[in-house]
Amino acid sequence: MASSAEIVRANYERIRGELGPEVTIVAATKYVAAEDMGALAEAGIEVVGENRAQDLAAKHALHGERFRWHFIGHLQSRKATTVNELCELCHSLASESAARRLTVPALVEVNLSGEASKSGLPESELEDFLSLYANVVGLMTMPPAAEDPEESRPYFRRLRELAERHELRELSMGTSQDYRVAADEGATMVRLGSVLYQG
Repeated sequence: MASSAEIVRANYERIRGELGPEVTIVAATKYVAAEDMGALAEAGIEVVGENRAQDLAAKHALHGERFRWHFIGHLQSRKATTVNELCELCHSLASESAARRLTVPALVEVNLSGEASKSGLPESELEDFLSLYANVVGLMTMPPAAEDPEESRPYFRRLRELAERHELRELSMGTSQDYRVAADEGATMVRLGSVLYQG
């Protein structure tokens, strides 16, 4: 990662000012090498989100105490043990097999766009799925890729409505391109990568 701690700190503080203290900024570290994670700690990043269980384990081994760890990638049931051991929250619970093995608090990933390329439950299955896992605290979604952040708004609004209906408090939605719209619609967590790291 070419970004210095100073660049990351400036971006983080700017975005924190935009969003306020109620929204948790999760620094997505999929493309951050393990040896570069220290710069994030120096920049004041508190919560990191990893996509792959093997990368999570490697980065946690080096920097475990420096961050709060979230898992934000597709959760395979065989990787649930790693997530249980290292993370305070999983953003991407979407299968019955993973629900049987996961023990940490989780968000259920909902596929509101119907895109076959995206993981997550269809909305029609959410109610039944929530009965499988007692430790669901909220919902997560990824809207279709779009140039205009406003195109994400209907998906974020729908996720908030679903969370309200099921009395779930946490909403993980919004990434580098549309986090402001997500916050407008009630996000309690945004997952940010490039917007944090680029100068």
